[in-house]
Amino acid sequence: MTTPTTEDLAQGKAYTAPGITVYYDARRCLHVASCVRGLPGVFDPQARPWIRPAHAGAEAVAAVVRTCPTGALHYVLDGQETEMPDEITTITPSPDGPLMIRGNLVIDTPAGEKRDVRAALCRCGQSGNKPYCDGTHKTVGWTSGEETGQAG
Repeated sequence: MTTPTTEDLAQGKAYTAPGITVYYDARRCLHVASCVRGLPGVFDPQARPWIRPAHAGAEAVAAVVRTCPTGALHYVLDGQETEMPDEITTITPSPDGPLMIRGNLVIDTPAGEKRDVRAALCRCGQSGNKPYCDGTHKTVGWTSGEETGQAG
């Protein structure tokens, strides 16, 4: 299986700093905020622009981007290959929320096959961005019937 290319992952708005470009796809963001907690000086929703990758080292920014469970954030380090997928694909259902998947992914979408390394896939069937979760499960009151313990 082929790993995702830079073109596959470079979706959304680009934020560039020496050594790194961070890409943000707002349609896939569920506001889990792992980026904000990880590097609040780089990822500050109150600032404009809200992503300022020059405020930390490229490797530190890349490490925090990899914590984004939805795939709304990706990065490319200058002079290096694209973000590499986890060796083992994992699927983690979020109680009352999406399936969080990580690995060397091939996702069938209405726009065609997409390669990725992280994604949050809809389980309620109501997303306006299928197959990705857009948070609609909260507004329609969908529940998975699982005990809550993780944010979805």
